Amino acid sequence: MERNHRIGIRRKGTKWIVPILLLSALAWFPGARGQGGEPLAGAPVEIRSACSDSTRPVLVAVEGKGWLERRAGNLVLHVAGTPYEMGYQHGVLLRPQIQQMLARLYAIGAAQALLDPKKPALLKIREAYERCLPHIPKDILEELRGVAAGSSVSLEQITTANMIPELFHCSGFALWGRATKDKALYHGRILDYAMEIGYHEYAVLIVARPQGKHAFINVGYTGFIGSVTGTNEKQVSFGEMGGRGEGLWDGMPMAFLMRKGLEEADTLDEGVAIFRDTPRTCEYYYVISDAKIPDARGLATRPDKFLVLKPGEPHPDLPVPTGILDTVLMSGDERFQLLAARTIMGYGKFDGPAALALMRRPVAMRSCIHAALFAPAKDRLWVSNAVGTTPASELPYTEYSLRELFEAKVPGK
Repeated sequence: MERNHRIGIRRKGTKWIVPILLLSALAWFPGARGQGGEPLAGAPVEIRSACSDSTRPVLVAVEGKGWLERRAGNLVLHVAGTPYEMGYQHGVLLRPQIQQMLARLYAIGAAQALLDPKKPALLKIREAYERCLPHIPKDILEELRGVAAGSSVSLEQITTANMIPELFHCSGFALWGRATKDKALYHGRILDYAMEIGYHEYAVLIVARPQGKHAFINVGYTGFIGSVTGTNEKQVSFGEMGGRGEGLWDGMPMAFLMRKGLEEADTLDEGVAIFRDTPRTCEYYYVISDAKIPDARGLATRPDKFLVLKPGEPHPDLPVPTGILDTVLMSGDERFQLLAARTIMGYGKFDGPAALALMRRPVAMRSCIHAALFAPAKDRLWVSNAVGTTPASELPYTEYSLRELFEAKVPGK
């Protein structure tokens, strides 16, 4: 197999180590095969369609240019217009959920402060916000004001909730060309986070049409206007994974940087440039893909460092192993090894269901609150959200038509 550079993040104890290169042979991955030589990805993934006549959207409410609907039982929020208008629509249409989510978040924060009064998490988040504030775009601040006004909660609570993603840790991948059955690009995204906070109970798929910018789809949560998982109308998709660097907050918060990429990037190169040229926070690793080409890049970043990892290009400071062509893989420690092993064993055969199977545990953690797969050239998006204590990766996925979501109109107008 030809050489190729892969992204992996290894964690030893509490320390994050620089990206490692992909190991080359299945001998490096003990226990990676099941009895039949198949990747240990569990039972076939269950998929429920939101694209059929039997699952047509059910309108919940309308507010201005925005509306809330249910598709296959899942909430889908459509917002459009100026930043304030989009925020206000979001706040009004999801007001009960936003108020409940914030009440829960602040109750957890108060309990945590009693247990550890020297390090109250909510105060730390407020500190991060104040440090980041000079780098937050005015449009984002206006949209946050709209959410606060529409949901009848304080702006401070909304801004605090939107800074929580500075602590996310996750996995992701992109497969295309020789790695897939149909040569199309599949971009997978696993969000591992503290399930006890309960964000997954407030999951919503957001279709945003910002005035003068690209429309995009955000796999997100009520009251949250940033992005940790998304794709835009130009078929450019983004995912991230958190590392260390807590306290390095003099830049644009990660979730707003992801949002900037969704709104502005026409191509993979433009997406990479946005992340390179914008002041950044903490330590993050990103997968950015462009289904039009198709191609993808991995980014390893800190405020003072920016490393682009290309397919076929080894890291200059690390030994060069044999890799996997036309793939970008990102995860942590043993989970990365298993993700790579599954990719090797399914190489050249991946389609939507097979790519979804890559995300089954233990590649996804028990704290997986959502898992998503974008296939823009195939007009498809698959999303699963955790239920109770069951990880999202072990539950059925809902399949959406990207085209239908982007082209949807305000009901009755």
